[in-house]
Amino acid sequence: MRYPAILDGSRGAYGVTFPDLPGVVAMGETIDEAIMNAEAALHDAYVEARTDGQALVAPTAPEDVHVDPGHTLLSIPLIRPAGRTARANMTIDAGVLEFIDTEASRRGMTRTAFTEWMARRVAGQGG
Repeated sequence: MRYPAILDGSRGAYGVTFPDLPGVVAMGETIDEAIMNAEAALHDAYVEARTDGQALVAPTAPEDVHVDPGHTLLSIPLIRPAGRTARANMTIDAGVLEFIDTEASRRGMTRTAFTEWMARRVAGQGG
């Protein structure tokens, strides 16, 4: 599920708002940072709504969203936590695995945490 979002701002100060979710906002010094923070803000809104026994409104179709001149329409994924883990047995290139392990170690993360973090980043970028 993806929610439409509006990006505005300029170099060094970008903001993202969600037309369907007033009050859910994100900021960033770069566009990429603002988009990543928007994914986190959307996730937090989902968790908060569930904690309150509510649900988020369904996302509006992107083609139905009004975008003012100078703003950019984005599509931010809602990655809903399942509340349980799932085991995944994958076979990947040894060089890719070495990169994952090196980066995870450099960031003080486990291989699993790094892989999940990277998947969220790609989803946030609309990959």
